[in-house]
Amino acid sequence: HGRDEDGAPRFSDRPAAGLDLLFEVDDPAARQQPSPNRAPSPQYSGMRRYAAEIEAVAAEFGLAPELLHAVIEVESSYDPRAVSPRGAAGLMQLMPATARGLGVVDRFDPRANLRGGARLLQSLLGAFDGNLQLALAAYNAGAGAVRRHGMRVPPYAETVEYVDAVLRRFERLRRAGEASRRERERG
Repeated sequence: HGRDEDGAPRFSDRPAAGLDLLFEVDDPAARQQPSPNRAPSPQYSGMRRYAAEIEAVAAEFGLAPELLHAVIEVESSYDPRAVSPRGAAGLMQLMPATARGLGVVDRFDPRANLRGGARLLQSLLGAFDGNLQLALAAYNAGAGAVRRHGMRVPPYAETVEYVDAVLRRFERLRRAGEASRRERERG
């Protein structure tokens, strides 16, 4: 058990650098069976629940599905009913005016919210010449804030942390996806 670079708890049946061993299971049969009393984390359940829709929307908007997953993890932890203190709502935390501008009528409809958020990310990537850092900063703080700060990530603590968190998750998900693909190719 330990925490990864994103601060999320990690559990493993194998030793890993930087993680502390809390307990060890010596019974090979016990390692093969899931605990009947432990439900998957809500975040993992949400990731699985929306995976097919995220894949489809990512393909529709020419985005990496891992990017949408990373944004959703940071924005709402896959909770389609999430509402921020500032009024952003849904999986991708769309503000009311932004949602209206994107044609999203119901911000709590996971599919509509996902499509709206993906459309916004696609638009921001276009506006900032494919610069993912700037597109993410604009997603969080607004495109005007990025422009006002000389086409740089605005020096707002929340925005700097947001961009870093999404990029770390995006990279982690890409690495995991690549490892999974290699494993399937070998298997």
